Amino acid sequence: MGHLGGLFILISFITLHHYLSGAAGHSLLACREHLQFRCKDGSCVLRQKLCDGHSDCEDGSDEQHCGQPWCKKDEFSCRGSRRCIPSRWACNGVDDCGDGSDEGSCPSCPAGFISCGRADGCLRASALCDGRVDCKDGRDERRELCVSTPPHPQSASSCPESEFECGDGHCVLHSWRCDNKADCADGSDEDDCEQNECLVNNGGCSHRCVDTRMGFHCECPDHTRLVGNNHCEEVDTCLEKDVCDQLCVHTNGSLACECLDGYQMTPMSRVCKAKGVEAQLLVSTHEGLVQIGLGGVAHRTVAAHVAGPGPVAALASNNTLYLACQGTSIYRVNVNGETSEAELVLDAPSPVSGLTVDWIHQLLFWTSLKSDSINVGLLDGSTQRSLITGLDTPCALTVDPLHGLLFWAECGSSPRIERVSLDVEHRLTLVNSLIRQPVALSLDTPRQLLYWLDQGMRSISRVNLDGRHRKTVVESNGYLDRPFGLAVFEGFLYWSDQDTHSICRASKHNGNDFQILPTNVTSPGGVAIFHPVLQPNGKAACGRPGLVCKHGCAVDLISQTPNFRCTPHDMTDNRLQNIPAVSHTFSATRLSDPAYAGILALIVFLCVLLVGMVLWWWREEFQPTRNMTTQSLSLKESRDPLIKGPYACLNKETLKLDLDGE
Repeated sequence: MGHLGGLFILISFITLHHYLSGAAGHSLLACREHLQFRCKDGSCVLRQKLCDGHSDCEDGSDEQHCGQPWCKKDEFSCRGSRRCIPSRWACNGVDDCGDGSDEGSCPSCPAGFISCGRADGCLRASALCDGRVDCKDGRDERRELCVSTPPHPQSASSCPESEFECGDGHCVLHSWRCDNKADCADGSDEDDCEQNECLVNNGGCSHRCVDTRMGFHCECPDHTRLVGNNHCEEVDTCLEKDVCDQLCVHTNGSLACECLDGYQMTPMSRVCKAKGVEAQLLVSTHEGLVQIGLGGVAHRTVAAHVAGPGPVAALASNNTLYLACQGTSIYRVNVNGETSEAELVLDAPSPVSGLTVDWIHQLLFWTSLKSDSINVGLLDGSTQRSLITGLDTPCALTVDPLHGLLFWAECGSSPRIERVSLDVEHRLTLVNSLIRQPVALSLDTPRQLLYWLDQGMRSISRVNLDGRHRKTVVESNGYLDRPFGLAVFEGFLYWSDQDTHSICRASKHNGNDFQILPTNVTSPGGVAIFHPVLQPNGKAACGRPGLVCKHGCAVDLISQTPNFRCTPHDMTDNRLQNIPAVSHTFSATRLSDPAYAGILALIVFLCVLLVGMVLWWWREEFQPTRNMTTQSLSLKESRDPLIKGPYACLNKETLKLDLDGE
């Protein structure tokens, strides 16, 4: 029986291992409901790629059974968006499906035109439902069509509200319409110019649209101004006058300036100066890491063996500088001593173009050029992962952990600056016009402004954290021909220029007080300033704006997207300084709730079964022989010399009833 019990235990463990392995494997391939489609081979693809005419599953299962059985007989089945639209909407020159499938099978008419029939040719889509019959059969003015479908381009327009959609699908500014100059290739922006453009989407104006004999224009209410010809923006008097370094207070119709904690206002200049130790400026160069005084009086080489003008990021709490050099290597250096040894933190998969440190959550972010991605890892490099992919040549980034925001710039075919919360939600484009090559970003935390250095425009500009109140602060002055690094501190901007081998600074308000610091720096690169006030500790957003934890914030970098969550009271151990506790959790897999419940139930069942088997086996093997008194039976020791023990081999001759109850 002992061997049988052992064999059963072995089989139980094998079964448990097999189930756990299968469940874990299934969990790794589990698809997110409503977001992903599960292929027959178990892999996952986005639902947007379902039935798009391309096999994204290796087994082609995403392109099988693509007919929409829920579409009625008189409806057209959209292929990619899986919508059902009236059949009469197909081939009308309008992308009603949203994926172009209702217009993709209409070779008789080019995009932007509708078919009037084989004998009648094609009609410009802008003439649809315009009150005049153009097709011989009158299909362009049918009541049922014009009631259900508004005139083009209002229906299914892919252009922004501030733009007019041409008949061929291209977009031009609304202000260009009816200006006696054809801006659309098909001239549709000059059609029907006797109409009131303000009746169509308010002319693209955010507030007031004024129709004129030749077009229209937008106007704004009081205390606002017109931005980009169509958008009204509230006037921020403080930023408009731009006289305060930090806090701006309206008092009796005038402005008063104040400073944040950690700063003090100088009596004469009325600027905010940081208290405590003197700030230090560090620059990466071909000769190593160079430390410079903010006045530019003296500079020294801190780490000569780490050469390369790459991006840098400071961690003020322990005087550590992170820098990327030699393409893909990220090092850290303690800048306290006379000479510092560099420690390799991690090797990135592709060249690093931007670097920043989240001092609250103890995270390192960097951009990679070849992989077109933003990546994140722990400060010691022990864990790293991709955060955002599919970007267009990301070239710079910075982080505001107090508000849970990450900012980055793209230098590709469509240059832009965007932001996203640390949990990769709520993505927002801040700048996408009048921008060419934003090679560096820096935050003015006291005023909540984002500055960027545009190498293509040869300028330094700023916006607030919502992308409003844009202003160009410094324009080409001979020291912005090939800039690289940028930093903001107190009332100044600091930047490096590789053409003039210079480190420069100017007022962050208007570019005045321009000053050249050292001019003999060999190929200056990234710029960072060390001072505790630049990285204040305090209550910070846990992953996204508005989520502030009472005790601490835990970060999980292994989950499908970075997971930020508030920790319970007993997990916090550093609340004395009002610093949110940060813990990093790592798990090999994240099992779905049903899989986890199934595994847990199996484990409990097998444990109970195992304990029962062990107890039964022990009872049978080790418990002393019992008398069967309950059955009034006793077994007598056999006198047969062939039988060696009292229970060796029982048969009818050795079994004797004991009627006396012995």
